[in-house]
Amino acid sequence: MLIDPSSELSFEKSRPGRTGCELPKDRFAAPAGRDGLPGSLRRKSAPALPELSEPEVVRHFVNLSRKNFSIDTHFYPLGSCSMKYNPKVNEWAAALESFSAVHPLQPEETAQGWLRIFYELEQSLKAITGMDRFTLEPAAGAQGELTGLMMVKAYHASRGEAGRRKVLVPDSSHGTNPATAALLGYEVVEIKSNVRGRVDLESLREKVDRQTACLMLTNPNTLGLFEDEILKITDAVHKAGALLYYDGANFNALLGIVRPGDMGFDVVHLNLHKTFSTPHGGGGPGSGPVGVKEKLAPFLPVPLVEKSGERYFLSLDRKQSIGRLKLFHGQAGMILRAYVYIRTLGRSGLKQVSEDAILNANYLKERLKKLFPVAVDEPCMHEFVLSAKTGEGKGVHALDIGKRLLDYGFHAPTVHFPLVVPEALMIEPTESESKETLDRFVEAFQKIKDEIDTNPEIVKTAPHLLPIERPDEVLAARKPILTFRDCDLFVLEKVGHT
Repeated sequence: MLIDPSSELSFEKSRPGRTGCELPKDRFAAPAGRDGLPGSLRRKSAPALPELSEPEVVRHFVNLSRKNFSIDTHFYPLGSCSMKYNPKVNEWAAALESFSAVHPLQPEETAQGWLRIFYELEQSLKAITGMDRFTLEPAAGAQGELTGLMMVKAYHASRGEAGRRKVLVPDSSHGTNPATAALLGYEVVEIKSNVRGRVDLESLREKVDRQTACLMLTNPNTLGLFEDEILKITDAVHKAGALLYYDGANFNALLGIVRPGDMGFDVVHLNLHKTFSTPHGGGGPGSGPVGVKEKLAPFLPVPLVEKSGERYFLSLDRKQSIGRLKLFHGQAGMILRAYVYIRTLGRSGLKQVSEDAILNANYLKERLKKLFPVAVDEPCMHEFVLSAKTGEGKGVHALDIGKRLLDYGFHAPTVHFPLVVPEALMIEPTESESKETLDRFVEAFQKIKDEIDTNPEIVKTAPHLLPIERPDEVLAARKPILTFRDCDLFVLEKVGHT
């Protein structure tokens, strides 16, 4: 079947000779006395870019954006991801030319503003977490985990205990925890949860031994529950000579209330894109600073930002360092946004963030547990987990409920995680949402519950009101379409034209 070029099925909009912009030549000209880009680095032919007018480009991207759910357009209760509102003052600061136009290879003397931001953010994160030093290099939480465990490994090796080959991980942990440990060659040992959804102390005491490198723990955990026996957990781990690692994905619940360092953690990673409001989603950009107690500080990645008098500089003088984790000094734009967020709110404001997040989560939990059973019916922290198992009799699963919520104008919560809860619906409202928004969310859940009882097929086949219904998510992950030309071919194949 041939496609009419004017048809909506025709993805390709480019036409030879159309143009929508012209770059200012003087802005990219070589400075006086320099030759500019070497010939060896210049293109031999022009790039094969689409040719469109400015209105066509603007309409294309605006229409694409209107098909997306985002924190700026919808309530986004994605459990364990803290999809909180990103204050626009952060974006204003990051766009200032005095920051955005600085090149990472400039001499230190000409980048003192950036180095001061790095230095002062580290001081803030130390105060907030109770740790002694931080690296800002890791580009995301997962790379922060890798950084932390590399330092754990180096620490034990420096003490002649390289034989510590086990990493303990609760059964409710984030999937990156065992993945990171396995990547570094550790044996992953699972610790069971008790009936209250927390670490089973007896299971921990049985499995922690002189072969244990560390316990990786999220507190509050993925059920949204605070590990109220954390000091006993710390004691058991440290008595075995092992270290305690804090997965900071859920740190939004603890700001100004309690510090990981005071709980006995030796290593902490934070997700600036979760706790400190920097943008997140779509594969990046993330930021995962890692803090350590003094005994692990010698192993921090290089460089670190130091201060001498009024001058800031990058220090490479660390003989036991695990090396450099990322080119340059981390995701600078994300670091700046987090810095602005912390300075804007201050100590009392950060505490209110967590208090409001906890209030919102408990309000939603109390209302929604009347519709679906809650995994552990206790006061929660920043998030909670429901079970959609009651819908199985009608053939409805947690994924179906998440898809149907899209029709009601809400992003789906995390579904089927944590794995310790059958048909899990993991909901985190964050502090950003109003009571009115939460009430509308409850109303949508009530309507979906009624549909499950009276017309389950409409839930099982949702969403019905979006331009894309149920894509093959596995195929999309394994065979992503990354260029406009690939997408055009994909559309042609779909309609039978080769």
